[in-house]
Amino acid sequence: MSLLKSQRLTKQLSLMDVYLVSTGAMFSSGFFLLPGIAAAETGPSVVLAYAVSGLLIIPAMLSQAELATAMPRAGGAYYYLDRTLGPLVGTLGGFGTWFALILKSAFALIGIGTYLTLFFDIDFKPIAVTFAVFFGVLNIFGAKESTGLLRWLVFGLLTVLVLFIIDGLGNVAAQGLAETHRTRFTPFMTHGIDGLLGTVGLVFVSYVGLTKVAALAEEVRDPERNIPLGMTLSLVTVASIYVVGVAIMVAILGSDTLGEPSLTPVADTAREMFHWLPPRFGEFLLVGAAVAAFASMSNTGILAASRYPLAMARDNLIPQRLAALGRFRTPSSSIILTCSVLVLFILLLDVQAVAELASALQLTLFGLLNIAVIVMRESRIESYDPGFRSPFYPWVQLAGIVAPLILIAEMGWLPSLFTMGVFAASIGWYNYYARGHLARDGAIYHVFERLGRRRFAGLDRELRDIMKEKGARAADPFDEVVARAFVIDLQKTADLHDVVSDASTLLKSRVGATAEELITGFSRGIKAGGTPVSHGAALLHMRLPDFDSSELVLVRCSADLEVSYDNEELIRQAAASPIRAIFFLVSGEGDAGRHLRILAQLAGRIEDDDFMDEWVNDQNEQDLKETLLRDDRFLALRLQAGSMSESLIGKSLRDVRLPEGSLIALIRRFGETLVPRGRTVLREGDRLTIIGAPAGLREIEVQYGGKHDTREFPVPEKDEQS
Repeated sequence: MSLLKSQRLTKQLSLMDVYLVSTGAMFSSGFFLLPGIAAAETGPSVVLAYAVSGLLIIPAMLSQAELATAMPRAGGAYYYLDRTLGPLVGTLGGFGTWFALILKSAFALIGIGTYLTLFFDIDFKPIAVTFAVFFGVLNIFGAKESTGLLRWLVFGLLTVLVLFIIDGLGNVAAQGLAETHRTRFTPFMTHGIDGLLGTVGLVFVSYVGLTKVAALAEEVRDPERNIPLGMTLSLVTVASIYVVGVAIMVAILGSDTLGEPSLTPVADTAREMFHWLPPRFGEFLLVGAAVAAFASMSNTGILAASRYPLAMARDNLIPQRLAALGRFRTPSSSIILTCSVLVLFILLLDVQAVAELASALQLTLFGLLNIAVIVMRESRIESYDPGFRSPFYPWVQLAGIVAPLILIAEMGWLPSLFTMGVFAASIGWYNYYARGHLARDGAIYHVFERLGRRRFAGLDRELRDIMKEKGARAADPFDEVVARAFVIDLQKTADLHDVVSDASTLLKSRVGATAEELITGFSRGIKAGGTPVSHGAALLHMRLPDFDSSELVLVRCSADLEVSYDNEELIRQAAASPIRAIFFLVSGEGDAGRHLRILAQLAGRIEDDDFMDEWVNDQNEQDLKETLLRDDRFLALRLQAGSMSESLIGKSLRDVRLPEGSLIALIRRFGETLVPRGRTVLREGDRLTIIGAPAGLREIEVQYGGKHDTREFPVPEKDEQS
């Protein structure tokens, strides 16, 4: 395993974990601490402020989801801004988001201390500091261990909040809707539209936890599905409870009492409700829920924030020791630094200042992330291949750029001054330390390249590496392309010119081009240096107009391959690492992403430690193809009398019922590989290669048997009758 791979974080977070991180990061201070402070700024319209803030987070959520599925790397906003707008803006984004997340976590820890002081006569700051240290230690032990605690906290919290809303709606109904509106919600905007807009900016911090999961994208399984879906489910859950819950607080307490301000608004509301429970039991219940919410927020805040120094250190923007993973495969140095700054903020800042500063920083960064999506789209980098694309581009992004500027202006001079101070300090650090350690630019230069200026090729290489790690998508036809691929097995020395000619002759019947056109295309790529040779394998590829599929030729070179092309680098590579495998891939021009993903899947398989040994020792065409297939996407099945597969013997393929999406791709019969047809009759001794989704293959394995390691099967003798 390479050093780079060994420093990658483990993919261990599921859709449920994404949902829990996002939900746990939002359900805390925004609901249990902030409503009283916000009500003092705008009165009953605080309910509208929460609703508007929930809508304004949508552009940032969509843009962050798109960037995260294209570049699932630790560091979230920092990584995206660095790779799109360049390392200077990346430095601003890295430090800015790091501070914003730390401030949000500080806000939550202050909330724990504030609620616990309802029962203990002690200052809230020592309590907050103690919890900061505890969650820092927990995060050092691992993200999965951290989200394991989070699962219990969030589910318990949601249960209590649903109870709070049900009882609250019952109390409001008992008061009478008309009377509640007259006495509690009139007048609605006590400080006018300016007060409402300023409050929208203030409570915006309640939702910023939604995008925290992007910082953990490197640790998410199937990020292209789980990140956007988890974030969407989380936003719907939280926005609904925020709006209804804050409306209940206003209806029960009144905006004057709520806006004194109350720093324990949920506990104060519960004190006036739950009359069917023993005295103060409802209050105790909601205080417990508040502490659970604050705990989940601060825990996920530390988890997400600590990934920013990790990502920046990987890129040499800050000292590299912060990129080191500790004994538990977590960035322990980065976690310790994050917790140290967190404790400092708790000791120095008051509650409202923490909320305003966090919101202002995050609003600015969200505006930059929307710009980043526009830059990536307009750069036309083919390897920019997000699994989720923001709808209504670019209008959603433009709204996400303008709205934060308006809200920050309404929040006053202190948040604006703090944001400018963080950015000024980041620029100073970049010029003093980072600039001398860097040799890259962002995707913005690909936009400039379209205008006749320069581009940064390293970004394209990095995105292709990311595609290699992500592999083919479930909808990509990689398995089918491999299954129907032509195979050339060279047993003696050959020249690459001749191999290109033979492969082109095979491909011409399927791709709608002449052999000469294919030879010219492949040769042009070789001469231009577009044929990478790695681990003893070469990838030759091209795209054709008026062709909407992908076709492949596999070549095994058992003897030496001569390279007579005028390409010194290719000759040098071939001499250093004898070429034993050549892959010719042809795809249509209409889907560059699919073409690159198939190439990335091939390249990723080539780099596996066991690939070349298996490739050179494979016995036949079927073995070669199975060596390329993903282990969880194919199954080998031998038909034998007296075994589970006996019922298939004598059936034609059209009569065989397999799970949807499964396909018998190859049949090996007495030393020959057959292309399956609907009328093909299965015989005893046949070895079937079946491809499909893992769930379907497991179903086939249960019904008929089979195994993945096909080379252990004995080859039966061919009888005279056969």
